[in-house]
Amino acid sequence: MKLLIRILITTVLVMVIAHFMRGSITLVNGFETSLKVAIVLALLNFFVKPILVLLTLPVTFITLGLFLLVINAVIILLCAHFVPGFGIHSFWTALIFSIILSLSQSVVYQITGEAK
Repeated sequence: MKLLIRILITTVLVMVIAHFMRGSITLVNGFETSLKVAIVLALLNFFVKPILVLLTLPVTFITLGLFLLVINAVIILLCAHFVPGFGIHSFWTALIFSIILSLSQSVVYQITGEAK
């Protein structure tokens, strides 16, 4: 049940962020595409992100963890590649989108009591 709530929260946040970043982010079919994005992001974060973090551990250590922002942007770009109707126009847009999404998820999870 907790996973379903998290996916729905992420769906709404993706819709809101895409609305404010329109022009840089393409989101077709609103809720349906946002739901697909939330599910694909969850799967990518579960399966691909740990591998990327492990492979880039030396760079992450040297940059004091800031390289994790780049990994998050790469995950967003991969999601845009796999979900039709969701488009990110540049790496920098993906980086900004991932930062805003992470911060807003943290705030909403704290408010709703869904924090880890």
